[in-house]
Amino acid sequence: MAKKTLNAENLETLGAGRLAGLVMDLVQGNAALQRRARMELSAAQGPKDIAADLRKRFVSIRRSTSYVDWRKQKAFVKDLASLLAMIQTGVAPQDADEAFDLAWSFLQLAPSIHARTDDSNGAIGDVMRDAMGLIATLAPRISAKPTVLAVRILEAVAEAGYGEFDGIIPALAEALGREGLGHLKAVTEAWAAAGPTAQEVARYRGLGLMSSPEASARRNMDSTRSIILADVADVEGDVDAYMARYSAEQLTYGTIAPDVARRLLDAGRVPEAFDILTGARNAESGHALRLFRSDLDEVYEECLEKLGRREDLKQHLWQTFTQTLHGPALRKYLKLLPDFDDIEAEDSALALAETHPHLGAAIHFLLGWPDHSRGARMIAARAEELDGNAYETLTTAADTLAAAHPLAATLLRRAMIQDTLTGAKSSRYRHAARHLAECQASDAAIDDYGSAASHAQFYRMLRETHARKFGFWQLVEG
Repeated sequence: MAKKTLNAENLETLGAGRLAGLVMDLVQGNAALQRRARMELSAAQGPKDIAADLRKRFVSIRRSTSYVDWRKQKAFVKDLASLLAMIQTGVAPQDADEAFDLAWSFLQLAPSIHARTDDSNGAIGDVMRDAMGLIATLAPRISAKPTVLAVRILEAVAEAGYGEFDGIIPALAEALGREGLGHLKAVTEAWAAAGPTAQEVARYRGLGLMSSPEASARRNMDSTRSIILADVADVEGDVDAYMARYSAEQLTYGTIAPDVARRLLDAGRVPEAFDILTGARNAESGHALRLFRSDLDEVYEECLEKLGRREDLKQHLWQTFTQTLHGPALRKYLKLLPDFDDIEAEDSALALAETHPHLGAAIHFLLGWPDHSRGARMIAARAEELDGNAYETLTTAADTLAAAHPLAATLLRRAMIQDTLTGAKSSRYRHAARHLAECQASDAAIDDYGSAASHAQFYRMLRETHARKFGFWQLVEG
């Protein structure tokens, strides 16, 4: 039986002739497999033949206008990955310059690809990042002049509409060297100073933008300049040049301050990093979104630690936890306490979580800490507050608690069922029917429903209140 197992070793015993016949049978009517077979034949001839076939394939992809729907996307992504693999294995080992040009051309396919696909799962973006990674590995071996490479980078970044050339400067830093980086800064500044061309302005006409086409083109040019100069500054380790791209006001933005402060920290300029972060925290204080700036908090905490401000760090961590129920903040806080004090503090923190005004956050925290018993107790006590529309949090929690705490799991599922039926959310009837079946399965394990209705009572209530939800009841009754 082992000799019949489908694996490479057993297939080799068939011999070249029989395998060739088998391959011909398999590729009939399958364009993707036919292309792959031709590529493998080219690979046997050498890198020049592979490159020629790859360029033909690139032209075909660029010219294609047919939409790649979700059913075809997986095969399409696999095809793109195989093309990239062919560059890496068939061309790069023997001809780095050819491989570099091919990888560059591959990235330039991004606009035509994204225009006819939905990359919401990020699969195509992942392949493009792999292409950038290949360029980075090729950089030390390519022979392009640094100044020529600098101009090529500017043109590519300026034209990129889908971020396909993000990261090109650090990827090619070694090939650029000091001469190339200096030239890149110079040509970028000159390009930006010249202003947008008529062709660049024309791209923004007819788009219905609030600003004029000229202003939009100018703003895009300024953004490109800023990105390029920031990447060059990063490569050169020039924190001041990186900061120079931002105004004093922009340095108070919670989306900008953490990156700047991180670079200052890495450069050993801790007090300056602390000032930047303090300004950003003050600017965002009182804003609802401030509670979710975990990246800002993490760098701020590192600053406090490096400055030796232990008490300030403890106060910040405790305040962050009480506001957000952020588990990592509590863990950091407890580690700063003396032995045994941390046990009492943890009990206080968990008790606080039980009464936190945001029940969904409390459920997420207690189950992730984990303290399932406390979480189940809280759910039973605050069942009336459950938001059945928060189905991602509630479904995960119900699945986690079902075995050891079936009543809590049932209450969570009931909340989702009632939200679905009360809101007539027909797209979720299938999930609601499943949740009701799970409630039925948990019924035998629940000895006491307490103040909650029994399963039979809940089922009867649904029947009476939502009798006309025929689509739901068809799913329930099979």
